[in-house]
Amino acid sequence: MNKQLIFKKRPVGMPDGETWSLESNPIPEPAEGEVLIQHHYISLDPAMRGWLNDRKSYIPPVQIGEVMRAGSIGTVIKSNKHPKFKEGDCLTGWGGVQQYVVSNGENWYKVDPTLAPMTTYIGTLGMPGMTAYFGILEVGKLKEGDIVLVSGAAGAVGSIVGQIAKIKGCRVVGIAGGTDKCRYIKEELGFDGAIDYKSEKLSDALKRECPKGIDVYFDNVGGEILDAALTRLRMHARIVICGAISQYNNKTAVKGPSNYLSLLVNRASMQGMVVMDYAKDYGRAAQEMGMWMMQGKLKSKEDVYEGIENFQETFQRLFTGDKMGKLVLKVIED
Repeated sequence: MNKQLIFKKRPVGMPDGETWSLESNPIPEPAEGEVLIQHHYISLDPAMRGWLNDRKSYIPPVQIGEVMRAGSIGTVIKSNKHPKFKEGDCLTGWGGVQQYVVSNGENWYKVDPTLAPMTTYIGTLGMPGMTAYFGILEVGKLKEGDIVLVSGAAGAVGSIVGQIAKIKGCRVVGIAGGTDKCRYIKEELGFDGAIDYKSEKLSDALKRECPKGIDVYFDNVGGEILDAALTRLRMHARIVICGAISQYNNKTAVKGPSNYLSLLVNRASMQGMVVMDYAKDYGRAAQEMGMWMMQGKLKSKEDVYEGIENFQETFQRLFTGDKMGKLVLKVIED
């Protein structure tokens, strides 16, 4: 049987036990030109919360009754005359929160699990890594010597953004929640400074860690942290709006920045980014980041939990902060 997480009810605030139901259905058979993929791991990302809202966005919302959308990686266990993929191939794509999926291969990519663990291909070498790479280099227009501030710095995207900025010769300060995460980004990832938003006054901490201001702010959080960062902009600063995880489960209106006039005063720019816009260049980015990993310049960390039946509990870790690095759910049963 194929265990599948089915979307049942649009949530208000944090998703709960009524949002999804776990169902068991027969494992599908691939038609001619299709493959049957057995999932090993599912990617859990903050963007998944936005896909539950019935409103216009950069991607259509998940519909009631559908398998919950998610990035995934697994192995082809049956190929019915597929032109590209054969049994045993390791593929990554958008298979959803289920143990098996049939596909014609569109938007699935073959990867080599002998070069990196499967989890890395849905983390540093997957969507989070691509988001970090193109967000900081293309949208943030990073240059050597920049002072870079990153929120959500211990998370899947933020941790990679900070490391890329260090590779490119920048001073990097990360904002994270708790002493363990702040220690991790400084001692293990090489950030120059860390701010614990849970225990420090943001305005004072930003003056301490960024006394000369900020050239690039990479925002994963939104809300009060974005507003505080706006007060420290240098001339021609760039702000990358990647996400706003502090606002995703709001039951009231999203809190926008009140300090936005700093953009005018400093001739600064604020730009949103969606990683799918850069799909044609994923290969180039993966190749460069893979090289950095081999050289020991870029570290990858996945926080792996087990069991498709534990999806909801694991998903909530994205918003409670009870995780480190990329959040992954193992769904294959040993």
